[in-house]
Amino acid sequence: MQRLLLFLSVFGFSLHAYGQPDTLQIATRLVKPFVYEENGRLTGFSVDLWQEIAKRMNVESHFLVKTDVNEVLAAVKSGAADLGIAAISITAERESALDFSQPMFDAGLQILTPAVSHRRDVIAAVIEGIFSSTMLPLLGVVALLILVPAHLVWFWERRHPTSMLTQRAYFPGIFEACWWAASTLATQADTMPRALLARVVAIIWMFASVIFVAYFTASVTSNLTLQQLHGDINGPDDLQSKMTASLAGSTAVEYLRQHNISVQEFETFDAAVDAVQTGHADAMVYDAPTLMYYAAHDGRGKVQVVGQIFRRENYGIAFRDRSARLKAVNSALLQLKENGTYDLLYAKWFGNK
Repeated sequence: MQRLLLFLSVFGFSLHAYGQPDTLQIATRLVKPFVYEENGRLTGFSVDLWQEIAKRMNVESHFLVKTDVNEVLAAVKSGAADLGIAAISITAERESALDFSQPMFDAGLQILTPAVSHRRDVIAAVIEGIFSSTMLPLLGVVALLILVPAHLVWFWERRHPTSMLTQRAYFPGIFEACWWAASTLATQADTMPRALLARVVAIIWMFASVIFVAYFTASVTSNLTLQQLHGDINGPDDLQSKMTASLAGSTAVEYLRQHNISVQEFETFDAAVDAVQTGHADAMVYDAPTLMYYAAHDGRGKVQVVGQIFRRENYGIAFRDRSARLKAVNSALLQLKENGTYDLLYAKWFGNK
């Protein structure tokens, strides 16, 4: 038998030509719901998709499970694996060193936070609401507006014989006038100006105060209601002062560093999620499909996905540069999309599009 195999190899024959399938080494990593272990075997969207592709290529597969995406790409680049599949984002940097298949999944980044009911209290919500980026500028404008009626009242009131001011000089008389203007704004003024023009200013200021208090109350109530419903992290702009978790080597880490957001890298998905749930990280940024799957299953009631998907990106199958198998994989992948098999797999793992 060995002599026969040697003879066939010398003359350029292969068993594959006679129907015996090749066995490809497939590098992957565990990342739900694309690849994970269940009952001692690998399953997930990427595993199912590759098995369908392998059928059309008439090849067998042996999976090599790696720790993270960097190890997957390194195995492909070094030749230890024929290709890599999991949830691998196609980026310009990776494309310069490897080849990628047609996109196998449309994705992007999203944010995972603790469930609102587990991490907020009323006092914190009130403080954050008053000192939020929305309310602070409004409070600053009000402080400047107080100076206007205060100076007008002081100017006319200081000359009146029965003035409400105990001090006629600018200092400390203007401080009394400012206190009166602020008290009127809160509808708590004890005295009223005596001078005619000062009273006219006071009446105008009281009407303006009623309007402002109504607007301020509505704004604070609306802001606090939104924060109670959604929390204080609703998008990437809210991460600037937060500690964010993600997986080492992921495109999420690259994005966070480009935007000067503090990021703590973890080797496994479970470790990153645990950091969020225990308060060691305020949020986690990672691939949207993985976060949504976790929030709807293992993390249901403990965490939530917030905001919209940002930095849209595609997942692909990684190959060594100029791999001879790339064209066959692309052809099989397109067939699956055209005949509806891809849509069935997508619905199985993520629901209908």
